[in-house]
Amino acid sequence: MHLEKNEKKILVVAYSYSGNTHKIAQAISCIAGGDFCDIYPWQPYPMSFPELLEQVRKEIAAKYRPRLLPFPYSPHNYDIVFVGSPNWCGTIAPPLFAWLKGNELSGKDIYPFCSHCGGVPGNMQKDVQSICKKSKVHKCLSVINDGGEEIENIVTQYLSETNILLYGNCCHLK
Repeated sequence: MHLEKNEKKILVVAYSYSGNTHKIAQAISCIAGGDFCDIYPWQPYPMSFPELLEQVRKEIAAKYRPRLLPFPYSPHNYDIVFVGSPNWCGTIAPPLFAWLKGNELSGKDIYPFCSHCGGVPGNMQKDVQSICKKSKVHKCLSVINDGGEEIENIVTQYLSETNILLYGNCCHLK
């Protein structure tokens, strides 16, 4: 059963290090409708990949939640929340972890999504569910890199499988 247009308010939230997760989030927002905003940590991550990997491993092991820059939307006003992150070491990135822990999402339908480069597989749905115990967490959309030229088709297929009514299938993302 598809939702009627504008019956449910949609928020798309994403942390993106390299831009891959951002592009997926843009496609979701464009195709499903809804508001979209990136999450930014107060202190940016290192640009050097070896330094990034070392820091991320330590943060994930410690369940570290970085301080985030102010976020313009309250998830309280939305029924459906898409949450995205790169797959870092088989789980969600610490900035998304911090955002999920810092917001009341009880009763929300949450749709996780991630970008990855084919590395360590993870279970993003399970990881988000462990934080959002009072929410209904749906199947995770997992996309290699930014999905390339197929991103609109990938997102459209996912939204169709999860019964989210498509707002428009004409984003022409660049």
